[in-house]
Amino acid sequence: MMEKRTCGKSGIEISPMGIGCWAYGGGDYWGPQAQSDVTAVAHAALDAGINFFDTAEGYNSGRSEEALAVALKGRRHEAVIGTKISTPDPLTIRERCEASLRRLQTDYVDIYMIHWPHDEFAIEESVAELTRLQEDGLIRAIGVSNFGVEQLTAALNTGASIAVNQLCYNLLSRAIELELLPLCQKHNVGILGYMPLLQGILTGQYTRVDEIPPVHARFRHFRDDRPNAAHGEEGAEEEVFEALEGIRKIAAAEQIPMSRLAIAWAIAKPGITCMLVGTRKVVELKENLHAVEYTPSADVIESLDIVTSPLLEKLGANPDYFTGGRMR
Repeated sequence: MMEKRTCGKSGIEISPMGIGCWAYGGGDYWGPQAQSDVTAVAHAALDAGINFFDTAEGYNSGRSEEALAVALKGRRHEAVIGTKISTPDPLTIRERCEASLRRLQTDYVDIYMIHWPHDEFAIEESVAELTRLQEDGLIRAIGVSNFGVEQLTAALNTGASIAVNQLCYNLLSRAIELELLPLCQKHNVGILGYMPLLQGILTGQYTRVDEIPPVHARFRHFRDDRPNAAHGEEGAEEEVFEALEGIRKIAAAEQIPMSRLAIAWAIAKPGITCMLVGTRKVVELKENLHAVEYTPSADVIESLDIVTSPLLEKLGANPDYFTGGRMR
């Protein structure tokens, strides 16, 4: 029986690993995705005790939600669904939520999140609308995604109960540990971590930055002159590959794949409610389940923290690895 962790004060219990559904429905970023694989993954995940599925209206123009609905047909009651609104305009929040419900073929969403902070809309008004959806039973809990310290504080100051903050977190992206994670812990806001493998970089398949597809080298870890980058920083490429080499050695000593070690490290960290792992095929799910079964020792966790600390120091407390400043 897989353990369950509670999302903040919501009472909603989810597995420590969740299924990231960005690729579902197929699209430009991840390419085609067979519905048969989506359905097979969903059923195998539920059978294994994984109950959380994370999607968004913005994933493949709503096709991710539609694909998840097909996959969960007959088993919706076993699943906890999180989806996200792209633009939290108070005037259209209800309409957009109802559109997500139609695509998901469900009467309610368990956790409804604001995908990114938007300065043009007052958080008080957005949260007030979300609270009405909650009162009307369309959503069970309110969440946010990619909210920094200032933005999360503003959301909490509305008086609403914020169940989760969904944030990028992995061995190469530890910024939240410095300020944001402690704030979440203080206010009992669960953390849904995403990109535990930094889109494949933590699988150990790359030994040089030029081997990384440009679309995955757009983060603050890499130089700003790389294609798709929009963060305006110098990057930390030397520190990234030194950290990867250190992680590789620890994984070899543990005699497990680097990816398994990376996911297990994140799941074991205090304050993390669930790590979302993009899972496109059952064979990937089976490998990822090994990460739930493996618990790294305190010594292994400390060793991983040490080899990745120079990178953490270089990149600092800014948790926005994409634009460099959208999260505050």
